[in-house]
Amino acid sequence: MKPIYIDYLNALDIEALAMTDAEIIGAVEAGLIAQGNGRTVIEPRVHLEPDPSFHGHFNVLRGYVAPLDAAGVKIVGDYVDNYMHGLPSEFGILNLFDPRTGTPRAILDATVITDMRTGAVTAIGAKHLAKKSSKVLGHIGARGTAYWNVRLLDHLFDFDEIRVHSRRPESRDSFVARLAADLGKPVMAVADWKSCVEGADIVVEASRLPEPQPLLKTEWIKRGALVVPYGTMSAVELSLTDIMQKIVVDDWGQCKGGKFGALRA
Repeated sequence: MKPIYIDYLNALDIEALAMTDAEIIGAVEAGLIAQGNGRTVIEPRVHLEPDPSFHGHFNVLRGYVAPLDAAGVKIVGDYVDNYMHGLPSEFGILNLFDPRTGTPRAILDATVITDMRTGAVTAIGAKHLAKKSSKVLGHIGARGTAYWNVRLLDHLFDFDEIRVHSRRPESRDSFVARLAADLGKPVMAVADWKSCVEGADIVVEASRLPEPQPLLKTEWIKRGALVVPYGTMSAVELSLTDIMQKIVVDDWGQCKGGKFGALRA
């Protein structure tokens, strides 16, 4: 029997690739096109919640992408209190396989990959759904995927105004400082949800609530705005769906079950 060699890429290896914003968006867009053309198999995610007192859970995601000739299983831990331990909220591992034989090909640290992919889907969605003239971004959340949301959205829209709010002032301020340095433009830290989202052309709700709580009020949303809610626990008033002209998801199969979701009461 011939030996099987498995590639391993850690976080430093991923960062060393130094992918540009355009490359990240292009790669994710290619995957979405394959999905739209029926050239993928994507199973609904499942969750493992070891113990409610841990305030976290694991997401298990499985898929096959024909143009890449690869199948994969990604496991992402999502723990809202990790900041208390000096850790990121999310950690991920991606396992890649030969889809014809099941032979393992690679193990990748998927923490930053997950952040990039999520931010890219947010940006690609806005590219097709937001007004081309959008110049004000209101972003709720300052950890995990938040950085790539703002960075990749700004890559496409070059905002005149970026507002950020999060629960903890220290994470909010450090996040804003990082964004301002990397984007080369002012980024505002605001003290509450209303001043963050009211009047914004694009609103992203990426909060990390321990339980559902309607903190984003429908009355604050500007007519014609794009709202992207994807917190694990719902933070929007469900009346938001009453005023929207269109509701779009990247995969309806992911919306049919489970206890977690941005539009679950």
